[in-house]
Amino acid sequence: MTYVAKNLTTGGRELIAFRVGGQEFCVNIMSVREIRGWTPAIAMPHAPSYMLGIVNLRGAVLPIIDFSARLGMKAAEPTVRHVIIVAQVKSQVVGLLVDAVSDILTVSDGDIQPTPDIASDFERSFARGVLAIEGRMICLVELDQVFPHEEREAA
Repeated sequence: MTYVAKNLTTGGRELIAFRVGGQEFCVNIMSVREIRGWTPAIAMPHAPSYMLGIVNLRGAVLPIIDFSARLGMKAAEPTVRHVIIVAQVKSQVVGLLVDAVSDILTVSDGDIQPTPDIASDFERSFARGVLAIEGRMICLVELDQVFPHEEREAA
């Protein structure tokens, strides 16, 4: 299923929607390099609890982040149904473990509603807004804010 918003303006953007822990999130498609099936990661000592480890991506070391755990939700138990979204976060390439990719969305800036004031400071730091589409609520995530510079260095 693909949603295309009506009345696109020059502020239009494409987003990749995915599910994590029963909720839907989306990120700018321009930050996504590829989507891969789950590959077990090699654990790294002293890594943050949400970092599952590293995998070999065509000769490059790719840190794998449990996106659910990073957002403070229950840690994922990876299966063959999980996928890894390989994303560029500033100068670092990371793999985001998610339950499934659900959609490619094309929306205008007017389709993005502000994050509710009752959200925590952490949620407001990475949530750039909410999309209400076809009865679904999808949180627009700013990856640069989910992984601040200091934490990307640790990965």
